[in-house]
Amino acid sequence: MSKHEVVIRVGGAAGDGIASTGESFAKICSRSGLHLLAYNSYQSVIRGGFIYLQLRAGRDKILSHGNKVDFLIALNPLEFQRNIVDVVSGGAVLYNSDKIKPDPDKVPNGVILCPLPVNEILNDIGRNPILQNTVALSSLVQLLDLDVDVMNSVIRDYFGKKKQSVMEINLKVIKAGYEYSKSNLPDFDFDLNPDYNIKRPVLTGNQALGFGSILAGCKFYCAYPMTPASSILHYLIAQSKKSGMVVKQAEDEISVINMAIGSSFAGVRSMVGTSGGGFALMTEAIGLAGQTETPIVVINSMRGGPSTGLPTKTEQGDLFQAIGASQGDFPKVIIAPSTIEDCFYSTIEAFNLADQFQIPVIILSDLFLSEHMESIDDLDFNSTIERGEIVTSNDSDKPYRRFQYTDTGVSPRAFPGTFGTVFQASSDEHDDYGNIISDVFTDSETRTKIMLKRMRKMKFIEEQLPSAKLEGPADADLTIVSWGSTYNVVHEAVQILQNNSKSVNHLHIKYLIPLQKEIKEILSNSKDTLIIEANYTGQLSKLISMETGFQINHTLFKYDGEPFYPEQIIDKVEDLI
Repeated sequence: MSKHEVVIRVGGAAGDGIASTGESFAKICSRSGLHLLAYNSYQSVIRGGFIYLQLRAGRDKILSHGNKVDFLIALNPLEFQRNIVDVVSGGAVLYNSDKIKPDPDKVPNGVILCPLPVNEILNDIGRNPILQNTVALSSLVQLLDLDVDVMNSVIRDYFGKKKQSVMEINLKVIKAGYEYSKSNLPDFDFDLNPDYNIKRPVLTGNQALGFGSILAGCKFYCAYPMTPASSILHYLIAQSKKSGMVVKQAEDEISVINMAIGSSFAGVRSMVGTSGGGFALMTEAIGLAGQTETPIVVINSMRGGPSTGLPTKTEQGDLFQAIGASQGDFPKVIIAPSTIEDCFYSTIEAFNLADQFQIPVIILSDLFLSEHMESIDDLDFNSTIERGEIVTSNDSDKPYRRFQYTDTGVSPRAFPGTFGTVFQASSDEHDDYGNIISDVFTDSETRTKIMLKRMRKMKFIEEQLPSAKLEGPADADLTIVSWGSTYNVVHEAVQILQNNSKSVNHLHIKYLIPLQKEIKEILSNSKDTLIIEANYTGQLSKLISMETGFQINHTLFKYDGEPFYPEQIIDKVEDLI
């Protein structure tokens, strides 16, 4: 039977043009109406290292980048041998036969070699080493029976008018590679069923986070570059003129967060982005936002730690860091988006929660979610901006009470310069007017009242959040629990398991603080439980136990820096059932 999806891997070293090759093929798939998901596994080097980009594409929604590979494009001899073990029987390797001389004894059974004599194919077109990528990509387009004109359009858009001569060379290379493949390489039985009338949008998680902030009305973004959050900064800088957003790169993360809090205090929706190391420097100021009840949105795109850790690898290791951000007790919300689309909607939700309840809201992404490319469904641009109660003037004889005691804990907020609303906004504890209570003696009664006022917000926040829901049959033999970027891969594994008559369901937790009360009820009614986390200590498992008293029975933890594969989850479940 024809295969309706394909897994492609481009393997090489940093500087070989892997990312641009993968992005080009992603655009070809997008313009062919195909769903896709691509993940780039790279190292912290400018040149060399073990790098690969893996892309999975097909007719239906793609939930992971796949495990075994149908087509490997090997860009050097080392990566040929390193990656060929992951090629399925009946799959193929495309490689420059001028540079790579395979040892037949090391080629797995069933793997088809597709040599590309690049010098011969290029003939008099050119001898730039990077052109081997274009040859391989055009051959792949032919083998998958995709429209070569779509690839030509991608190349024209990539180079544009500024690099006309380079574009013309690449168009000639595409034609030469396509024709060579058509005449010299074997046929493969793939039917991806492209629809050239559909153009599927492709985004990364960081682009979706940035796009969501624009739709949310964010007008100030500040960051210090730190992988994997840096591309939020790049994206928003590129969109700043159209969006009217002020985008600032400060000298360090301490400056970043304090500038954003100042901007928010002045009335502008503000956001910052970083990773774990930068977030560590921001935590004191997050406490300032909590004390002054100033709304702020903070993105922490997690990577492997501790310290510099794994700058280019993924992990879910910062949950407790986010929970403990700054000293003392104060209300905050922690949201972990699950998909590219959810990154978009969660950012809008984060701004509304921050403004409505005058709190810091932390978005926990990770490298995989932030950086992988994925085709998405249409987004709803009709977002509602909820800023909460804003005081426009104070004409009464009574002084303005910025931190007024209210039933919800949310006090009337005024921006600086508003008539009749002069108040203190100190990092010290204060009364309902903002007057400091800790200079001469600590007023314990006022301290208790203001603390209760602030913490009352959490009850109303929890009531506003959508309920956690169980996916699948309520009476399943096993409930799989997950959070953050593991949603799609767990969802795919669950679908496969259910198709194989395994009785499983899925509880995905998006809101980590506050942890919703119905989670305890769902888990208590489960027959057996398994939690999936990309960290060593099982941080969500511990949080669930702390908050609910429920102990999850089984665990599957991964902390090697790479994302989960469906097969890893399936194997674990089959061991349990």
